[in-house]
Amino acid sequence: MSGRINFILTVALVGCALSVVNAQYKARRLFIELERAQAAARQLDIEWAQLQLDQSTLGKSARIEANARRDLNMVSVTPARTQYLHPGAK
Repeated sequence: MSGRINFILTVALVGCALSVVNAQYKARRLFIELERAQAAARQLDIEWAQLQLDQSTLGKSARIEANARRDLNMVSVTPARTQYLHPGAK
């Protein structure tokens, strides 16, 4: 009788040990996945900051005006070059 109880307790102990090993494996795998996701989030934050910096740099009116002058040969409007349209005039 004692041998049968020992066998049942041994099987239960081995089952519990396997369950603990499996839980630790899953926890490690989830931790690694979490670390990868956090690293990806940090990388996306860096890219977002860089894009915001690029947008603020490229959107400045002085830069746009300089590009228009250089690339498109545009000049500022002066009163001498302005044409006014009057209603009813042909």
